[in-house]
Amino acid sequence: MPRPYGRRVEEAGLPMNEERANPPGPTLIETRLPGLALWRRGKVRDVYDLGDRLLIVATDRLSAFDVVLPTGIPDKGRVLTQLSLFWFDLLRDVVPNHVLASRVEDYPDPLRQHADQLEGRSMIVAKTEPLPVECVVRGYLAGSGYKDYLRTGAVCGIRLAEGLRESEILDPPIFTPSTKAEVGHDENIPFEKAAELLGSQKASAVRETSLALYSRARAYAAERGILLADTKFEFGVRDRHLLWIDEALTPDSSRFWPRDGYAPGRGQPSFDKQFVRDYLESLDWDKRPPAPALPAEIVQRTQQRYVEAFARLTGRTLQGASAVPGGVAR
Repeated sequence: MPRPYGRRVEEAGLPMNEERANPPGPTLIETRLPGLALWRRGKVRDVYDLGDRLLIVATDRLSAFDVVLPTGIPDKGRVLTQLSLFWFDLLRDVVPNHVLASRVEDYPDPLRQHADQLEGRSMIVAKTEPLPVECVVRGYLAGSGYKDYLRTGAVCGIRLAEGLRESEILDPPIFTPSTKAEVGHDENIPFEKAAELLGSQKASAVRETSLALYSRARAYAAERGILLADTKFEFGVRDRHLLWIDEALTPDSSRFWPRDGYAPGRGQPSFDKQFVRDYLESLDWDKRPPAPALPAEIVQRTQQRYVEAFARLTGRTLQGASAVPGGVAR
């Protein structure tokens, strides 16, 4: 039987606190599903073991600098889940995925009583044997890739042209895998190291699949005014078949930039937790737990960016969105 993907919350160095309560308001900070076996509580997702399947619930938790913040972002979990489902469906012809069900009415009876915590933010998925490599594709020079380039002239061992600027487009995109760190940051590795970990045939397969997914998604997003700068894919194996798992092309796993105003040579505004990072950088905080609470303005602006990314990419209304500023009413 394949093991559940991901790592246990204890292994990730995150607290397991069954007594913590959700604060009043539209956020879901932590699920409470009595009678179900909680397998792990990650930085964002709570995962329950259903035997040969998993129940994944995306909460509204938010982490920054590898620390989970005490303040949640309304609608964040719904955006992550519903946007992942959108991409999984749109790109299912490229590679199959692990999703089995996402509507509460299709869930087993014991789960339906928890609809208030599951609707619009959960999915039942097949268990897989996750690959020990995260598959990162970069189509623009940003983040750690740009820092690597300034230092070495290459990104994950891939030599690039001289004189590239921050946020410069990379054409063709490059595959830059990383290891999955148990605690702290993942480590970028060259493709040769990924081949050692996965085997050359499987490493080549996930590279080609990742590049195909990225190319399709980048073209689709560009038509909707969004640049997909880079993204991270995760894959698992079940019955010898490769499956796309975890999340799919969300603001948490990708850099989405507005196409209007894009200009290389500087950093770009993004549809993610940029407001949160900028706010935390302005504080006298050592980036170690406990993290400070976020003011309402930062929460609202971050919520708006997540919801806007969903709306622009999908053209849909966010199911179950909260009736607070930045939310989109159902």
